[in-house]
Amino acid sequence: MRLVAIRSVTAGAKLAKSIYNDNGQILLYEGVELTERSLTRLYELGISFIYIYDERTHGIEIETGVSLETKRKAIRTIKSEFKGIANHLKLKKSFNIDHFNKDFAKIVRAILTDIKNNENALTLLSDMFVYDSYIFTHSLNVSIYTLGLAVDLGFSDKKLMEIGMGSLLHDIGKMTIPVDILNKPGKLTDEEFKVIQSHSMAGFEILRKAPNISLLSAHCALQHHERLDGTGYPRGLKSNDIHLYAKMITIADVFDAVTSNRVYRKPMLPHEALELLYSGVGKQFDQDLVKAFRRTVAVYPVGLTVTLSDERVGIVVKQNKQLSTHPVVRIIKENGIELTEPYDIDLMERYNITIVETEATLAAATST
Repeated sequence: MRLVAIRSVTAGAKLAKSIYNDNGQILLYEGVELTERSLTRLYELGISFIYIYDERTHGIEIETGVSLETKRKAIRTIKSEFKGIANHLKLKKSFNIDHFNKDFAKIVRAILTDIKNNENALTLLSDMFVYDSYIFTHSLNVSIYTLGLAVDLGFSDKKLMEIGMGSLLHDIGKMTIPVDILNKPGKLTDEEFKVIQSHSMAGFEILRKAPNISLLSAHCALQHHERLDGTGYPRGLKSNDIHLYAKMITIADVFDAVTSNRVYRKPMLPHEALELLYSGVGKQFDQDLVKAFRRTVAVYPVGLTVTLSDERVGIVVKQNKQLSTHPVVRIIKENGIELTEPYDIDLMERYNITIVETEATLAAATST
C-alpha cells in the first residue's frame, strides 16, 4: 500500500485501508474502487491522506504504535465525558469528577501499554478515522505523542500517569467555550481570541478540583500555551517558570495541530511539522525536548513516496526507530526509469543519502 495525498488520487484507485467513523463503524471498506464523488466526500470529512493499493509495496505493514482498539475506546470515552462535562457546566451543575478520573486513567494505562510494547516510531497520519469533533481526536493524539516522548525520556510510572492525564485533558477547558467560536472556520476577532484563550484557566479550574487528579496534571491545562520567550498565555511565563510537563505537551500540541486537516489550513507532513518545531527552538520550544520528540515520531511514514538526494525515487517500507529520518526505502525509479524489480535500501547504512522531497507534499501543495 502507498500513502498519498487524497487530492492527488484519481478515480479508479483502490483503497488499501478501511476508513472508520469515531464509533468504529466502517465508512469505506478496504478494496473499494474510489470514485470522484467518494474522494471529494472524504476530503470534505477531513481525510487528507489515504492508502491505496500498489503492487510494488506488497508486504508492507503499517504500525502506528497504538492499537486501533485502544484508540476506539479512548475516543468513545473522551467524547462521552467531555460532552457530559459541557452539559453540566452549561446547566451549572456539578459532575462526578471521581468517575471522570477513573475513566481517563484507564485510557492512559492502555496507551502506555501499547507504546511500551511497540518497537516502531509513532505515526498517527495513517489513522483512517472520521471524527465529529477535532477536540476529541486532538486530545487523544496529543496524549499519545506526549506519552511517547515521556517513555523515551525514561519517566517513572507515577510521572507517566501524571503527564498522561495532563496531556489527555489539556484542552478540557474548551468545553466552556461557545461552540460558534470554537468551531468558527474563519479568522477570529480579537475578542473571540480572548475567549478561546480563556480555556487554559478554565481547564485548570476544572482539574484542580478533582480529588484524584494531580495538581501537576491540572497545570498542564494551565500552561500548555506558555512559551519559553514569554509570548504565550495566560500568564506570559518564561523558560524555567514553565513546568516540564507543559513544555512537552506544547510540542505534541503544535505537532498534532499542524499535521491535522483543518477548514482553514492544509495539513503538514511530519517532517514539515518538525521543521516548524525546530524553527521555534529556544524561543517557543525546548531544544532537548524537540530532539527527543524527533526520536519518537515517524518523520517519514511507511507508504510515503520520497525522492532521495541521488534522485532515486522510492517508497518508505520500514522505520528505523533509532533514527527516524533515515528509514528503509524501496527504490521504484532510478535514472528516471521505472524499475521492473524494485529493491530496498536502508538509509541508516547510507548516511550520504538523504530524503529531499516527498510526493505527498508536492501533491498537497499543487492541489486546489
